[in-house]
Amino acid sequence: MAHSNSAKKRIRQNIKRRAINRWRLRSMRVAIKDFETSISGGGDAVAAFRKASAIVDRTAQKGVIHRNQAARRKSRMNARLKAHAG
Repeated sequence: MAHSNSAKKRIRQNIKRRAINRWRLRSMRVAIKDFETSISGGGDAVAAFRKASAIVDRTAQKGVIHRNQAARRKSRMNARLKAHAG
């Protein structure tokens, strides 16, 4: 258990930051899943791709995921979109 005030404050900050990061990660996964269902369900896949791509970029910008992981996820989504369209 932390004894100093600064260590206690860091614990409080880490708890809040972890909750925010988990929310960002969860919202990113939901956006990607919505994109996948729009492809399989016949929805507006292009709009879902744009929304998911923006959320993936924002998640990487905030440091929740690495920028290379964001690029890989976007690349795979784009490949699925092109395969669906073509």
